[in-house]
Amino acid sequence: MRRSRTSRFILIGLVLLSLGLLALVIYPFASALLFAAVLAGAFQPWLERLSAHWGGRRQTAAVVLSAGVALLLVLPVAALTVSVGRQVVGGVGYVQDTLRTGGLPALVAKVPAPLRPAAERALDHLMPEGQGQEQIEELAAAQTGRATAAVGGIIKTTSNILLQVALMLVAFFLLLVDGPKLVDWLGEVVPLRPGQTREILSDFRNTSVAVLVSSIATAGVQTLVAVIGYLLFGVPQPVFFAAVTFVVAFIPAVGATSVALVLALLLFMTGHPTQALLLALWGAILVGFSDNIVKPLLMRGRMEVHGGLIFFALLGGMATFGPVGLVAGPLVLSFFLAVVRMCRHEVETAA
Repeated sequence: MRRSRTSRFILIGLVLLSLGLLALVIYPFASALLFAAVLAGAFQPWLERLSAHWGGRRQTAAVVLSAGVALLLVLPVAALTVSVGRQVVGGVGYVQDTLRTGGLPALVAKVPAPLRPAAERALDHLMPEGQGQEQIEELAAAQTGRATAAVGGIIKTTSNILLQVALMLVAFFLLLVDGPKLVDWLGEVVPLRPGQTREILSDFRNTSVAVLVSSIATAGVQTLVAVIGYLLFGVPQPVFFAAVTFVVAFIPAVGATSVALVLALLLFMTGHPTQALLLALWGAILVGFSDNIVKPLLMRGRMEVHGGLIFFALLGGMATFGPVGLVAGPLVLSFFLAVVRMCRHEVETAA
């Protein structure tokens, strides 16, 4: 009995050690795998239909769906990321060149007209007549190294995002092709009763589909509300900024509201303070709160969970895991409820 108890503790220790090592291996691309699993679960019925239509050629159907996901979802996000990174790098370079050639006065001269008086007063405070010029130039020179490091960080972040996107596409294709085999294998190796592993994975799939559908629908609603504000308050090129809003709406840490606020700032800087204030209020109230209202309602219709739990699962997931928490939060909640159901079934069976 003592040997059996010791063996059990050793086995538990080995299981925990293996799980820890597996987590270390998966952690660098955990976000890519999670999003790939979510998309694979959502597109699995489409894969089965295409595969049946093409005589069981599952890999061909997977290639078509992977290409479609890359064109419709991945490439716009990747292009936006590269474009933003390029603009930031260009802006930093422009500021450096201006400071190098004309100093702070030349940089202040580039400030939009509504903000120029305040910038000039700040410059006069920092640089009284005949004083402070050398200190300001030294400060500008000292900041050049930091700006260069910031540019390097932006390039590194952009490269990492593109790498994660590529890994997500590879994992998405593999899960489409061998997803059913993986589910069967997990059902054999996981020490649960027959059918319980498939039940948990089914809950995961339903939750992931709910997250995907609700995210797309919410982004559409936020974009529609934002475009109405763009048209009402005179934002230039509303169609272009509508596309930007729709893409950014999928980024939880940024959100569609940020686009409206940035456009409000641009309106203010170009001499339209009233329209800027109204657009900022429109974006913060209507565009912002539509996300907190529409998404929990849509997910509640697809998940048998109280809307309040879904809301806090979304917020808690994003606070803990970052942007990937948009999916991880509801999946953790779904996993918890699946375990509770299995425990209740075991209790009822024992009784």
